[in-house]
Amino acid sequence: MRRRTAKRFCNGKVAEIEKKIREAFEVFDRESNKTVDARDIGCIVRSLGCFPSEVELHELLAKLVEKEEEEEATRFIHLEKFLPVMTKVLLDRSYWPIREDVLLHAFEALDENKCGYITKEDLVKYLTEEGEPFTQEEMEEMLSVALDPETDTLHYRDYLSKLVVDEAKIFPFHV
Repeated sequence: MRRRTAKRFCNGKVAEIEKKIREAFEVFDRESNKTVDARDIGCIVRSLGCFPSEVELHELLAKLVEKEEEEEATRFIHLEKFLPVMTKVLLDRSYWPIREDVLLHAFEALDENKCGYITKEDLVKYLTEEGEPFTQEEMEEMLSVALDPETDTLHYRDYLSKLVVDEAKIFPFHV
């Protein structure tokens, strides 16, 4: 009896997850033909509360794109292919947001003078020359939101509130 109840509960959660994935996918299905442009996959994945790096996103796309489609200028992803892959991502809790204390520690490591802020120049240098570099567009977007317009600095403790994600809001069902 308990086993059947547990199985029904799990099936219900999977159905709930799949419904959320379908809803997110449909927002980008401009032709209403159960396909989306591969370039929209990152937006869909992030709208579901997952935050993969660019490398992880490319790996995810590789699972979704057929070999013969790789050469095409425009690749499309079909819902029937996306659904099981994304369901597994959500069930496995892959690409989860970074915790606030980890983000704070990272900012503190960049704040060489321990003054509570990072200058625009240093921030641009770190984000374009270190690790996974930002594109010009990503840099401009981030700076427009992150920098204090009066001092042209990033007060990272204040900025953390914009970065931290409330899992309950983005992933309201428990796995």
